[in-house]
Amino acid sequence: MKDLINKLFKNHAFIYRFLLYITAVAVLVNLFPKGSKFTYDIQQGKPWLYNNYYAPFDFTLEKTPEEIALEKKEILNAIPPIYVLDKTVAEKANTQFLSHFDSAISEYNFDKATKDSLRKNGLAIINSIYKIGFLDSKTKAATITIRDSLLAKGKKKDNLFDAKKVLKFVHNKAVTPIESLLLKLLKPNLKNDKSLNQIAKNDAIKQIAYAKALINKGTLIIQKGQLQSGDKYSLLQSIKKNYQSRNWGSSKRYWIMAGYIILVGLALLMLLLFVRKYRLDIFKDNTQMFFLFFNIIFIVALTSYFVQLDVNLVYLAPLAIVPIIIKAFFDARLGLFTHVITVLILGFIVPNPFEFIFLQLIAGMITILTVSELYKRANLFISVGQIALVYLISYTAFRLIQNGDISQIKFTHLGYLLGNGILVWLLSQLLIYVYEKSFGLVSDISLLELSNTSSPLLKTLADKAPGTFHHSLQVANLAEAVANEIGANAMLTRVGALYHDIGKIQQPTFFTENQMTGVNKHNELTPKESARIIINHVIDGIQLAKSHNLPDRIIDFIRTHHGTTSVYYFYKKECELLGEENVAVADFQYPGPKPFSKETAILMMCDSVEAASKSLKEPTSNSIAAFVEKIIDLQMANGQFLNANVTFKEIESIKEVLKKKLNNIYHLRIEYPD
Repeated sequence: MKDLINKLFKNHAFIYRFLLYITAVAVLVNLFPKGSKFTYDIQQGKPWLYNNYYAPFDFTLEKTPEEIALEKKEILNAIPPIYVLDKTVAEKANTQFLSHFDSAISEYNFDKATKDSLRKNGLAIINSIYKIGFLDSKTKAATITIRDSLLAKGKKKDNLFDAKKVLKFVHNKAVTPIESLLLKLLKPNLKNDKSLNQIAKNDAIKQIAYAKALINKGTLIIQKGQLQSGDKYSLLQSIKKNYQSRNWGSSKRYWIMAGYIILVGLALLMLLLFVRKYRLDIFKDNTQMFFLFFNIIFIVALTSYFVQLDVNLVYLAPLAIVPIIIKAFFDARLGLFTHVITVLILGFIVPNPFEFIFLQLIAGMITILTVSELYKRANLFISVGQIALVYLISYTAFRLIQNGDISQIKFTHLGYLLGNGILVWLLSQLLIYVYEKSFGLVSDISLLELSNTSSPLLKTLADKAPGTFHHSLQVANLAEAVANEIGANAMLTRVGALYHDIGKIQQPTFFTENQMTGVNKHNELTPKESARIIINHVIDGIQLAKSHNLPDRIIDFIRTHHGTTSVYYFYKKECELLGEENVAVADFQYPGPKPFSKETAILMMCDSVEAASKSLKEPTSNSIAAFVEKIIDLQMANGQFLNANVTFKEIESIKEVLKKKLNNIYHLRIEYPD
């Protein structure tokens, strides 16, 4: 049992990565559609490149969305509007007419017979109108349905009264004294019932048949070389829909899921192998591996959600944030590879996978090629604009190929693609900030903040060790120029250089650049004690950086800037005192590790060259070139750059930049006469 626990403890990193891999595969497969995948590529207007295709099962030919929409429109237009008869309106009109009759004719001196005649005339008009029906609203329908309690009957609209007809009828039939009273009292007794109308429409829509024909198994669907258009295209789309929604039975579903698991597992395995081969530092970091898998799962889940809401929303899915974010925290090559894996996995979810994969791969490449220096907001905005433009151009080209008509382009899709660009811009900035806080990663935006020399730690360095601070600034300028020359991360290199010597804050006067009084404290110590103080500035710097929450990528510069070199001056001094055979080199050696990236290798070279340049008494172009060659060649001979991905050609370029920069620094100005 104890041996098993020890083995688990020793292999905990491998076990974590294995569980992370299995979990990622399971989560991604769970996001996939549960039906079988139709393996043929359907593209409207393109020839069928496969063998003659026969119906694999009985299925119904589905109507196209356009056909269904047209049928809905025709059915809804054919439904007569429903009006409800309100009998109380007629009773109320009669009652009000009788009660207001005397006051309406009071100014006239009519005898009783005339009054009775007028009263009968008014009541007759009211009853005539309400017997036929008075509509409360205009309608374009030729026929309406009148509902009286539970009975319903159809009537032609032209045979009914509306406000205009009532006005004309009263004017023609009524005697002048009661005309105005009637017009005031008459109200519609046929009222449009919106709820009943909606129920009738819903019932009618439910009766629509979405299938227009039954296709038997074995029926020839399309021949090789035939164009996928018209009925052929509709048949293929119907088969695809039936194929994916078909109940294949539990045993077949298990095989389908097994297929998905194998393919997704292979895709993620390729990512693991790539990271292990080219970015071993990331592979060994469990947090960073989780970060990579989390981004893939996040974007697949987001795209899957969009597709479930509306298949057209796939154009809105902001996939370009994957290469932007991975590049911001790591490098462009890993960003593009992760993007490719993500797009391939999404091919199982989205409609028209070929078109989707093409669009997204092109957009990902543009993202990698254009997005740089994220701390400059304008750069990201311009890059996102270029990505959106590529989306629009590629989408338009696909529509032209499929339809051969530019008028068939859907402007809603173009709007989604523009919205995609806006989402990429907003989400990338938000997620970079969230990921920095959640995963302890560092982006160019954070590096820009750290490069501010007014930050508390650099201000402390300037106050307590001004010579070291000046040295760090000089090294930062050299390192940034070198990084730009060989295509390394210039901002990361500069920030690493600014903080690489912060450990000297603890005992600043033991370092020559801070000895202002001419008193050298090392004279009171043995060479071994002096070497220990010098070496400890690396350990002190790491502890100080951690206490100030500096990112690990910056701490790497502190840890590696001397590699495994030795404090040569005090080593030789100890050898003079005790004899070389009695001195252990390890007592005078920095703990390492050696630089493991271009940026940390650049810092080691620039730091050594800048510090050693102070010993040049009469610097000339030749002497500067000679000592730059000597220092860097010695570091190479000691194997300091074996773990860094820096080439011999790049090292030669670094030497040339350092020679040029040091010549500029030590250039003597011509002394002008008074």
